Amino acid sequence: MSYGTALRDEVRSPGTTPLIGIYDMYSASVVARHYDGFFVSGFGFAASHYGLPDIGFIAWPDMVAFVERLRLAFPSHHLLVDIDDGYVDPEVACHVVQRLERIGASGVILEDQKRPRRCGHADGKQVLPLEEYLEKLNLVLESRRDLVVVARTDATEESDILRRAEALAETDADVVLVDGVRSVEWIKRIRKVVGDKPLLFNQIAGGKSPRLSLSELTDLECQVAIYSTPCLFAAHAAIDSALTDLKRSDGRLPEFVASEGIGVQRSTELLEKNISRHHPAPEPTTV
Repeated sequence: MSYGTALRDEVRSPGTTPLIGIYDMYSASVVARHYDGFFVSGFGFAASHYGLPDIGFIAWPDMVAFVERLRLAFPSHHLLVDIDDGYVDPEVACHVVQRLERIGASGVILEDQKRPRRCGHADGKQVLPLEEYLEKLNLVLESRRDLVVVARTDATEESDILRRAEALAETDADVVLVDGVRSVEWIKRIRKVVGDKPLLFNQIAGGKSPRLSLSELTDLECQVAIYSTPCLFAAHAAIDSALTDLKRSDGRLPEFVASEGIGVQRSTELLEKNISRHHPAPEPTTV
């Protein structure tokens, strides 16, 4: 079975599939202990790899290289990859999609934003004309073999949101995402216009969408939930707190309790699990 088929089957299974945003290999190593699906977040990758905001700085070879490392260390996890606007050009988008499928990505998200792009929960987003986006999306769909493709709209005007969601649902995309949806009532309205097409919901701390549980999302008929930044923001808070305490204690490390804290041994044991010889050989993907 290919990685695309495995994720597609998971999406079609009962309940809402959670995919957790990771931003580097270490965060992925921790997430892998709790969940079997990753979301390769553009926000997190831009922050971690470049130290820059999610406004279009990502170069596609960097993203492809990161996904390749992830797949080697985590041969059984779902990998849904944020490719933003396909790096502007439709030919580039198709090339990246084929590269990602060959190295074992499970799926991609392609948005309809135009440059300068923004995080899906930020103000100031602009979208391509629908026909232009659909042309790019259909080229990507023709380029993939089995890869899951999520069609995403960042429309903000109410009539345009529904028009685009309906148009995306009529394509061969596997899943539809309306990013920055502001209420449960709007999720219900979008659900109606996309018919039986699987729906993805994205929630982010401090973002525009409501905080909903997986059970609530299942009741709303959202088949997938991505959690873009909880690991990134938790790391930010923990590092800031640890260094504040270190400064306050004049540089003396806190007392270490092996059963409670993270030290050299536990960290090394976590990372040793990623060495490829410790993994059973995965079934070959069909591409």
